[in-house]
Amino acid sequence: MKTNVGGIDRILRISVGALLVALAATNVVGWWGWLGLIPLATGLFRFCPAYPLLGISSCGSTDKGSTASKS
Repeated sequence: MKTNVGGIDRILRISVGALLVALAATNVVGWWGWLGLIPLATGLFRFCPAYPLLGISSCGSTDKGSTASKS
């Protein structure tokens, strides 16, 4: 499983997911708050199954040495 969730995206997913789960656990919002487990999990595992289907990746380039000229 290749990571495809990077920096700011990861922080936002974990924050929003944790907030929704906390609100659901305290009965502030309805059952739909438990859907916060999805962004929470994708942020923690740094992988979003929808991203490869859409051709998206919020990670920076991991192959930094490939553009160096070879002599």
